[in-house]
Amino acid sequence: MTGTSEAGIPAAGADKVPVQPHPQSWRLLLTLGGAGALAGLLIVLAYDWTKPRIDAHNAELLGVAIEEVLHSPQRTDTIYLDHGALTEKPSAAEDRSKLERIYKGYGADGRVVGYAISTSEAGFADQVGLIFGYDPAEKQVLGLKIVASKETPGLGDKIERPSFTAQFARRIAPIIGVKGKVPSGDESAIEMITGATISSRTVIREINNAVKRWQPLLDKYQQGAK
Repeated sequence: MTGTSEAGIPAAGADKVPVQPHPQSWRLLLTLGGAGALAGLLIVLAYDWTKPRIDAHNAELLGVAIEEVLHSPQRTDTIYLDHGALTEKPSAAEDRSKLERIYKGYGADGRVVGYAISTSEAGFADQVGLIFGYDPAEKQVLGLKIVASKETPGLGDKIERPSFTAQFARRIAPIIGVKGKVPSGDESAIEMITGATISSRTVIREINNAVKRWQPLLDKYQQGAK
């Protein structure tokens, strides 16, 4: 017969093992909650620390893109879209960071050389972001730069190459994409990339949609600036 001694120690041959007490559930929840709060705090601190650097880097990249599509303007001004109109000085009640904007470039003689307009639309694989220079008086594209693209490597990503983007300089909007060589004297056509017509058409569509949207706003803005 098995049993225990008077001191509570299992007697030889006893088959009963003392049950260890389980940690109280509130302690476990407190530990998990504390770990979660610490992780959240670290994420916030990391975001606050890196955001100014990320913003500065993005601003630098934007500046380089504007320089490229407006062919190195002497200076640029930011033009905001505020309550359906373009202005250099949005109303005080508006948060400038939330307003859409374009960029106005000036030559060495102080005259306006064009506007840099950014846009993004869905391509074959993902969003295609681009910025282009534009002369609203002549309805002419001045230059183009692809700033964000995840199109198919070896095919769709050819839209980023100068051999494609350089075609848009001095083209008259709306742009037309053609397969094969561009007809002589056609000021609106560009040659699409063989095997990547969807990506090519995306770029063309983005420019045409942006021109259609911004042209009336620019016309009104320029009339008011005279």
